[in-house]
Amino acid sequence: MLLLVPSDPLRPRRPDEHFAAEARAAREAGLTVAVVDHDGLARGEEPERAVPSLPVGETAVYRGWMLTSDRYAALAQLLAERGVTARTSAEQYRRAHELPGWYPALAPVTPRSVWTTGPGRADFDRARLELGAGPAVLRDYVKSAKHHWDEAAFIPDIADADHAWRVASRMRQLRDDDFVGGFVLREFESFTSAEVRTWWVEGRCVLVGPHPDTPEARPTGRLDLDWLAPFVGAVALPFVTVDLALRADGVWRVVELGDGQVSDRPAGVAPAEIIAALAGGEAAVRA
Repeated sequence: MLLLVPSDPLRPRRPDEHFAAEARAAREAGLTVAVVDHDGLARGEEPERAVPSLPVGETAVYRGWMLTSDRYAALAQLLAERGVTARTSAEQYRRAHELPGWYPALAPVTPRSVWTTGPGRADFDRARLELGAGPAVLRDYVKSAKHHWDEAAFIPDIADADHAWRVASRMRQLRDDDFVGGFVLREFESFTSAEVRTWWVEGRCVLVGPHPDTPEARPTGRLDLDWLAPFVGAVALPFVTVDLALRADGVWRVVELGDGQVSDRPAGVAPAEIIAALAGGEAAVRA
């Protein structure tokens, strides 16, 4: 397995400090590590210069900063041209990275959601009416503006068309060029726990830990995920994270699914655990 990590912007031959520990753990495990210019990939300017020469015949896993689906597709194409296979294909990355890709498989275990195909008011009102009435949480295909909860994420009653649109307009403004796809409206559910981040390789849960936003809130006891495994398996993706929270009625719910390559590792989760899970998953696939 070949691990790709972003380079340090000031020392481009070295891994970015945020991913240096994982790069070190990979080397200690006997894996090949290469650095890529994330900023160059993200800009889409001469992407071939962002990726160094690589050993032919390897299967690559990226662990780094977020890329749009289009930019990841460009990376996967570059790898293919150099004789390297991206373990997560461009289609798989988009399906994990954007809510409309993973929602159908997980609909029974996540808040009901509807979305638009762009930022227009008419399509937003269509989605709003489809969801119905009551409180909702707003995001785009990839992220919300949850740190601006009242003004750009939470809608107390989506039946209030003008207020809902003000929240949507503010979220669109805050996301700016990072806005992806369209608006997503999700039924609000009251959660009583910190989020738990679960890591899955080839449909198998390999690690359970805290969410990066609350690294001190480590889950206690064994979390039974037998109920979730069939849903994650149905998504059929090689490496994902699934964030869970406990609803007020005591039921665990899926808050988010994301591509594991760009999911942040919480403090307290050892880098070697992530690397071992990835390497073990690749060995299982080859077997």
